[in-house]
Amino acid sequence: MARKTSEKEAPSPVANFEHSLEELEQLVERMETGELSLEESLAAYERGVGLYRSCHQALEQAELRVRLLSDPQDPATAEPFDDNDE
Repeated sequence: MARKTSEKEAPSPVANFEHSLEELEQLVERMETGELSLEESLAAYERGVGLYRSCHQALEQAELRVRLLSDPQDPATAEPFDDNDE
């Protein structure tokens, strides 16, 4: 059973991530149809950039939480993942 969010309690970053990602995917689908006007496309693009940034921030927070849970005594856990390590 899903827990209801009260007005004072903000949704979790994971919930925000999932909602933002779903909305971003819907925006992309609408834009790919080519049926939006230029103005609608620009507005959708702006919204998409905001959603992308929100998703990226939520992922960074999740990465930090995983690091802190994995080894709370390791000072390196305070540092974000290096995107260049592949």
